[in-house]
Parts: sequence; C-alpha cells; structure tokens
Amino acid sequence: MAVWVLSSELSWANPSDSGQEVDPALRQLLLNTIANSQSFADKYDAEVWFVGMSERLRPFIKDPAKRMALLRKVHHYANVHDVQPSLVLAVIEIESHFNQYAVSRVGAQGVMQVMPFWKDEIGRPDDNLIDLETNLQYGITILRHYLDREKGKWPEALARYNGSYGSYRYSIKVMDAWHRRWK
Repeated sequence: MAVWVLSSELSWANPSDSGQEVDPALRQLLLNTIANSQSFADKYDAEVWFVGMSERLRPFIKDPAKRMALLRKVHHYANVHDVQPSLVLAVIEIESHFNQYAVSRVGAQGVMQVMPFWKDEIGRPDDNLIDLETNLQYGITILRHYLDREKGKWPEALARYNGSYGSYRYSIKVMDAWHRRWK
C-alpha cells in the first residue's frame, strides 16, 4: 500500500513514486478535514491518520467526502470514550461492512449494528439509529461500557457487544480485521 505524504507545499506525493499527484479535490478535502479535526492534538498526526485510514477505507466507501465524514466522526467519538478508533473501524467492518443503512435479521441497525431496544432503555425512542452520528454515539458508548465491565479484556468486551458472550468467534473476526487492515 502506498503512503501519501502532504508536503510543505500542500501537494500530495508518494515518496516511492517521485511526486505523483493525486486528485486535487481529494487533497482539498483531506486538508479541510485535517484543519477542522478537533480530536487530534497535532495536525501532523491528523494528516497521517486520515490519509492512511482513507486509503484503507476506499474498498468499502468509494466517495472521498463520505470516507472523510465517517473517519472524522469515528475518531471524535472513539476519543471521547477512550476507545481506539482503529478498533471501532474493525467493529464496523465486521458488523456492517460500512453500510450505514444495514439492518440485521434480528433488527440491529446502522454501521455499528445497534439494537433498537437501547433507545427505549435510555428514554429516547425517536432516535434514528441509521443516522451515522447517532449510531456511532450509541455503538461506541456500548463498546466502552463492555470494555469497562470486562476490565479491558477486548475478546470478552467484543463478545458482549455482539451478544455472543461465551463464544469468541465474533471477537476473533474483529481482532483479525483490526490487525489485518486497521491497526
């Protein structure tokens, strides 16, 4: 996989490819995303993360603007709840393959496949779990809760998130996706 670097002249270059240009619209989108990112302490870290994750996300989401919107929200809410954004991306890959409109056979909805009963549990029956931001808020909060409950043990927390506690099949899938693509 090629790594693209933002040069001081604000042009994208592949270090191994002596300055090949990329789509200027994508370049501007990335620059805007990096400049407006509030969940990074350092703009260089933001640049590296967004560029790298955008390329990894390309097979799932073709539209660069949609990729950037998802990445910005995942990074923000993951950091709010002290969850690794790359692990959230692995959960989303396994849960919905980044399909915002996914609905499972048991009724789980959105990218993180949140069960609708949670809306009633917290007294917000009108929340739209298909809405990306709402789904991420619910999903990452639930994931953090299970991580705390399991004292930092990811396999157990992921199994609880999936409703398959006692089996590690789901946890293995997520951890495999995390190590293979997102870490």
